[in-house]
Amino acid sequence: MKSIKLFIKPLLRETHPSPLNYKGYPKSVCTSVNEVVCHGIPDQTVLQDGDIINIDVSVYFNGYHGDVNETYLIGNVDETGRRLVQTTRECLEKAIQMVKPGVLYRDIGNIISKHAHANGFSVSRSYCGHGIGQLFHSPPNIPHYAKNKAVGVMKPGHVFTIEPMINEGNYRDELWPDDWTCVTSDGKRSAQFEHTLLVTDVGCEILTA
Repeated sequence: MKSIKLFIKPLLRETHPSPLNYKGYPKSVCTSVNEVVCHGIPDQTVLQDGDIINIDVSVYFNGYHGDVNETYLIGNVDETGRRLVQTTRECLEKAIQMVKPGVLYRDIGNIISKHAHANGFSVSRSYCGHGIGQLFHSPPNIPHYAKNKAVGVMKPGHVFTIEPMINEGNYRDELWPDDWTCVTSDGKRSAQFEHTLLVTDVGCEILTA
């Protein structure tokens, strides 16, 4: 984890890390290993062969926030773990493909759930995509699971994140006593990918690509 910190710090010299001190979060990035769904706090944990790790980087620059994350394979990850990570990446890609004016925000969860379930995985329900810009988190809320009750329609100029968390086992999770680290209730792995998107007149632009 220390090497991740050394890599990230130079990138942030002209920016401010959005998570640092946000509602008491103590670090500049989130690092979520294996069964950690999201918001893992970097520590002295040594990554092992076969682990998966999500690194979530959010920065404030020139008056605006940006938010992106990706899950990485550490060494020789087993077939199920590789498939989980690939499926999660595909869930995000499929969701991005449907972003354009007139689309209901609640429909994003349908396409993500369909692809995750088709591959034998579940969709975390506790956290969602969100509006972002001058504020780190703002409306709309964008659940990643099907049959949700999100409100709103995409319009040109809207900026938001899509960040599906896909679990190897069931969708339920638990929160550690640090009030940040969210883990799967069954101890199985979770993967996540995220981009910040701008709705254009004809589709969308990925601002964090």
